[in-house]
Amino acid sequence: MVTNPVLVELIRGGAVESFHRGAVAVVDASGGTVASLGDVDRPVFPRSAVKALQALPLVESGAADRSSLTDEQLALACASHGGEERHVRTASSVLELAGLDASALECGSHWPGNEAASRALARDGGVPTALHNNCSGKHAGFLCVGCLMAGSRDARAFLRGYVKAEHPVMREISAALEAATGCRLADAPRGTDGCSIPTFGIPLSALALGFARFGTGAGLSEGRARAARRLREAVATAPFFVAGAGRFDTRVMERLGQRVFCKVGAEGVYCAAFPELGIGVALKVDDGNNARAAEVTMAALVERYVALDEGEAAFMRTLSDVALTNWNGIEVGRLSAAQALRRLGP
Repeated sequence: MVTNPVLVELIRGGAVESFHRGAVAVVDASGGTVASLGDVDRPVFPRSAVKALQALPLVESGAADRSSLTDEQLALACASHGGEERHVRTASSVLELAGLDASALECGSHWPGNEAASRALARDGGVPTALHNNCSGKHAGFLCVGCLMAGSRDARAFLRGYVKAEHPVMREISAALEAATGCRLADAPRGTDGCSIPTFGIPLSALALGFARFGTGAGLSEGRARAARRLREAVATAPFFVAGAGRFDTRVMERLGQRVFCKVGAEGVYCAAFPELGIGVALKVDDGNNARAAEVTMAALVERYVALDEGEAAFMRTLSDVALTNWNGIEVGRLSAAQALRRLGP
């Protein structure tokens, strides 16, 4: 088994207190390797990192146009949102346009990930619903696709069980993921995601290829390439809806616009497209650390590959070299990209 390199270090008192190992793949749209670190061939479960690829059928099928979805609604279809009021309201509006309500969602319920939203809901005596689920926008998009597929049939009956791998809706979603990544999903490890849909073990190299294609349209069908462009434009226009207040993905895409599409997954997986450069990026932190290690790694990759002006570079450095403070506000250490990552070629 390959021992992956250290990607991120926590420095305290001039010494390395903790470190996070992982792997990184950078691939162009033809499948050529631009750079790699560690084992990029081991299948990983990308989970929420591939929501944009799973949203391709929503646009390509015509379902988005059928419901006249806005940029905000399309961005939410790619989102792992914080359950803030605007997220919940927008997810509900997508369902209304499809003639449905929250009872059609099969993603499950949880408290909002955004602390302020969660506290406000509790303070007001509310309870979490499926609309607060960070995946409710993605699932609302699935339901729009399903309503179109149902045709003259009873949509509610057709949609029942849409999260199962054998359902026509999920087969369409999986086909889009397979086409983008070039990974034969029938041969891949299969698990169940937190929102109950199937998740497949896909190598980082294939995930990076999928995002290079998502960013350029190369290697995709004409309709799917148009869908990818539409989704990128929507997220760049409404980045709040793909994550939320203070979140990495929202902050980076607010600042850099269409030059970067990035999407967090779970258990230390992150994917991104850098469309102007024609490359895709996929990373996995071995210990599954998202908020610390995966974000720092992605920030360092943006710094390495994306042309930034002085202000943008300073902003990204705050995300790749993070000051750590104690409860008195005293800086006690730094969480920083390791040298192996900083020296990544070419």
